[in-house]
Amino acid sequence: MSLLIKNCTLRHREGLWDVFCEGKKIKAIGQGLDQAAETTIDVESKLLVPALIEPHIHLDKVNILDSVRKNVSGTLTEAIEIIWDRKKTYTDEDIIERAGAVLDKALMNGTLAVRTHVDIDTIGGLKPLKGILALRERYKDRMTLQLIAFPQEGIIKDPGCDELMDEAMRMGCDIVGGMPANELTPADSLAHVKFCFDLAEKYDADVDMHVDETDDPFYRTLEMVADETIKRGWQGRVTAGHTCALAAYDDHYAAYVIEKVARAGIHMITNPVTNLMLQGRLDKQPIRRGITRVKELLEAGVNVCFGQDCVNDTFYPLGCADMLQVANVTVHAAQMSLPHELEKVFDMITTDANKIMNLEGYGLEEGCMANLVVIDAKNIREAIALCPNRPYVIREGKIIVKNQRTTEYC
Repeated sequence: MSLLIKNCTLRHREGLWDVFCEGKKIKAIGQGLDQAAETTIDVESKLLVPALIEPHIHLDKVNILDSVRKNVSGTLTEAIEIIWDRKKTYTDEDIIERAGAVLDKALMNGTLAVRTHVDIDTIGGLKPLKGILALRERYKDRMTLQLIAFPQEGIIKDPGCDELMDEAMRMGCDIVGGMPANELTPADSLAHVKFCFDLAEKYDADVDMHVDETDDPFYRTLEMVADETIKRGWQGRVTAGHTCALAAYDDHYAAYVIEKVARAGIHMITNPVTNLMLQGRLDKQPIRRGITRVKELLEAGVNVCFGQDCVNDTFYPLGCADMLQVANVTVHAAQMSLPHELEKVFDMITTDANKIMNLEGYGLEEGCMANLVVIDAKNIREAIALCPNRPYVIREGKIIVKNQRTTEYC
């Protein structure tokens, strides 16, 4: 199996380039390549990039908005409560149908790797995980799915969750999740963090937690996670999602924690589309933005990425599994509009996201896996601004999606 992609625009290279894929990998990159290929496509100067990466989403919850009561307050607390009854009725078929629709959109938009949190608690038991495991099996030939065991309801305050978390790891979760701020006391939050790291050590797994998803500067579990990361020697293997409270801290304490985060090698994921909706709900002007300190973290050398987080659920009523759309929102929310900042935002859904997911052979160099997407744009700024068509999505050297958009003026 061979594929020749002609006349591509590539990031950080002048002129037009050809990319030759043989088997599952990129064999050659050059100008005017004349290799014979089973399939040849001319992309006419469109942008060719590595397939996009979604590092933070909740696939077990997507597309439930129309089957539950409304979130009247619009808050995170009510969004969680509404799901309690719904998750008891989950079935494999239900999850595959709802989440499969989102994965199909993600594929259409050029995403070939997804990391998803899966609720593990005594309310739904292991029902959400069983459905997501079935989903992963169904989509195994189309994309990579990494599963996080996520104790949304806490661990200490949800007796029995600890055993379910262990069982979830045995059943096939790849990563240990956590939500230490959702405990009753700081002491319990610390016990939550320590349990998660104990479990990660047991299964030699990475850790990816929801951390301080709140406006309230009282919550300071990010420092706990950083301290435990250093203590356990888990540097580079820990991701902290949301960290909204970091934006609420005074500048002195924020700088202190960011230094610890950098020293711990923690990856940070902000989720602007959801947190712009959920945070600051009770504020009067000025209303807090709801996202973490992206620029300060980047300046400290911390790897920062972002995710879609939610699609059509009690937390967020919108979303279309398009990482370019989320990039557009991130640019606005984090005020990253300068040329080099736009490039960095695109890194957050490609090379920087892969520092979290560690996909083998990821990239657009000779010898990398031929997981690629063609974007109908001339450059990164245009791609983020327009969220344009993606004519071809390529997995392991094979075209798996073709998209066409036509416009007729009358």
